[in-house]
Amino acid sequence: MSTSSVWHPFTQHGLNEPIPRVERAEGARLHLADGTSVIDAISSWWVTTHGHCNPRIMAAIAEQAGKLDQMIFAGWTHGPAEEVAAALREIMPESLTRVFFSDSGSTSVEVALKMALGYWHWQGAARSRILVMEHSYHGDTIGAMSVGERGVFNQPYDPLLFDVGRIPFPAPGAEQATYDALEALCRAGDAAALIVEPLILGAGGMLVYPPAVLAEMRRICAAHEVLFIADEVMTGWGRTGTLLACEQAGVVPDILCLSKGLTGGAVPLAVTMASEAIYAAHLSTDRARMFFHSSSYTANPLACAAAAANLAIWREEPVRERITALAARQAEWLDKLGQVYHFDNPRSLGTIAALDLKSGEATGYLNDLAPRLMAFFRERGVLLRPLGNTVYVMPPFAITEDELAQVWDAIGEAVLSF
Repeated sequence: MSTSSVWHPFTQHGLNEPIPRVERAEGARLHLADGTSVIDAISSWWVTTHGHCNPRIMAAIAEQAGKLDQMIFAGWTHGPAEEVAAALREIMPESLTRVFFSDSGSTSVEVALKMALGYWHWQGAARSRILVMEHSYHGDTIGAMSVGERGVFNQPYDPLLFDVGRIPFPAPGAEQATYDALEALCRAGDAAALIVEPLILGAGGMLVYPPAVLAEMRRICAAHEVLFIADEVMTGWGRTGTLLACEQAGVVPDILCLSKGLTGGAVPLAVTMASEAIYAAHLSTDRARMFFHSSSYTANPLACAAAAANLAIWREEPVRERITALAARQAEWLDKLGQVYHFDNPRSLGTIAALDLKSGEATGYLNDLAPRLMAFFRERGVLLRPLGNTVYVMPPFAITEDELAQVWDAIGEAVLSF
């Protein structure tokens, strides 16, 4: 029995499963208190891009710590935030002219939903319904849960959640059903916005759909003046092979959510980028019309310094080449295992690779296979956190050839063992 008072997320403490203690990290490796190390094959929940303790990002945080640690951001500003906003304007779609800071992926989604609802409210239009895709996940705050899949993640909190319009996941061969459902919901006239995870649904099981589908959903929304929110919290910063997943579909959203890799995964920070029209809808001499959202740590200077360093890395280092190389290696390993072992639905998108283990148990997040697999991988020096019977690999871009081989060798063993 642990003597710790810590209540961990997504952890059933009643099972008394071991909780390893990490002392330090570098690159793709986590070094544990017992002297061993594990390869972080999921980027510590999809956040670490350039590797743990990237020297440039760590130096930027240390330098900022001697200047300004925290300050109110309502009606005040500081250099690191201005630098990040300007750098985002250079690298992100031109029409996304406004940058609103928050603290996490969930809050970036909350901000996006409030921006969309505020836009229509101040237009005097009766549009308040949010449209979502089934199996999606957008976070664990109330609004983010409301627009995500209903089920085990949020069942106890159902009384808090608001109603949404749902479209089916565009499974291969069933894309038209998705288009038809979206068209019908848009035609109803009360839709404020559609929020989607572009090209791949993360916590929903690493479900992949093609760029053409994303483009058609965007076209339908535009035809009915329904705002399009791209939740690129997980898919952004090169995970799908491009800076943004939306790029592959030629799609520019009205509102864009970014977090996780925004600071290279070093410290929490998020932004919600919006078009000028959405900003202008809140612009007035009437103080009651301002955008009412903030937190104490909005645009924290230390976090912004980390984000500025990350953006400099993207400008000055061959990050895209590293992503292309890692994506190729991931696809090669998936193909190599597929020629030897038997598993279901192998898929890859950029640096993300996933497969489904054949299991006689029910599929889903609470499949008992997942904790057994986690323990199996941990014994082999690999941190993987399967989604039910879905095993996925989403490593830092700094992972070495040998480290990636160790990850995939462990997966090969698991295919034979479970």
